Amino acid sequence: MRVISWFFRIVLFLAALGFALSNTGVTELRFFGVDLVWRAPLVIFLLVFFAAGALLGLLGVVPTWFRLRREIGRLRRELRVMEKSAGTPAPASPPDVPLPAAQPLPRPEA
Repeated sequence: MRVISWFFRIVLFLAALGFALSNTGVTELRFFGVDLVWRAPLVIFLLVFFAAGALLGLLGVVPTWFRLRREIGRLRRELRVMEKSAGTPAPASPPDVPLPAAQPLPRPEA
């Protein structure tokens, strides 16, 4: 599976590289109502707008991420209070518990 994944990545990279190399002509970007023109290769425009879109997407996730972190902290505090009142030790929190090593699936005998 790892080989297929790397093969797909290489094919995707080569396709993007071919696209970039075939679109090196200068393109003009005109802004609304302003007499301002930006001249650059089409690939530059695509890269800039892709990066801006990715950044805006990440910024849209940040409030949810902080809300979930606050909720996790609140739930951990509640768990500690419940442990103290019950007098029983609590299970280790997920970061403290090591994950088991992945075991390969057995292959059927033919």
